[in-house]
Amino acid sequence: MRTELASEPGERTRPNEDFASVGLPASGQGGALVVLDGVTPPRGETGCLHSVPWFTARLGGALTELTLSLLDVPLADALSRALARTAEAHATTCDLSHPRTPQATVVLARWSPESVEYLVLSDSALLVESPDGTVTPYLDDRLSRLPRASLATDALIDAHIRNKEGGFFTAAADPSVAGRAVTGALARQEVRALAALTDGATRWVEKFREGGWTDCFTLVRKEGAQALVDRVRALESTDAEERAYLGRSKTHDDATVVYAEL
Repeated sequence: MRTELASEPGERTRPNEDFASVGLPASGQGGALVVLDGVTPPRGETGCLHSVPWFTARLGGALTELTLSLLDVPLADALSRALARTAEAHATTCDLSHPRTPQATVVLARWSPESVEYLVLSDSALLVESPDGTVTPYLDDRLSRLPRASLATDALIDAHIRNKEGGFFTAAADPSVAGRAVTGALARQEVRALAALTDGATRWVEKFREGGWTDCFTLVRKEGAQALVDRVRALESTDAEERAYLGRSKTHDDATVVYAEL
């Protein structure tokens, strides 16, 4: 089994808000990966004393433990339990009902000799390669399908579409949001390798249009996870002045890639 992880902050002067882990259960059979992309809040009040990296570290640590130690618990239930545990850690000091309480997108995958389970919540991505080389993206595309007018301001987003019916969902303080995730399972023999990417890395496909998902997966498999991050950074730097590619609010974003050959 081969695994590889690359994670890099968008700006060297700011902490990385992503979280990534790959682990094996005590049995030594199978494994799991966890990728979180912390949501950078706008300037102003968030209702919380804690930073986004604090939140993603707490949630990511809980997910790593639960996905590996409770193999009979579905991934959505593991996410629900991890959210409840993380919320409990700061419920007495913070306003967890605030729309900008720390939150993150989620990708989970867990494999055993029989199956590969997956969960995707919000705009990170999971790519699955089959033995014949076909690459299938598993995405939660609700955010990308919203009218651009509904995303015009942070106030509009918070009031009408963030963690709202008809909008999009992120992992924040409400454990029930786990039921909104895209989930499924594949037969183990149908999967050769996986790649999980935060949206800072999916820019190579979704913003810069350098290739499709299969091209992206091939790049990671052949040149490594860091190679994809480096390609994105080069494209961002070239485009830093003109912002020629619509929909990019930051010059650089935290970028994380996890690759696993099963």
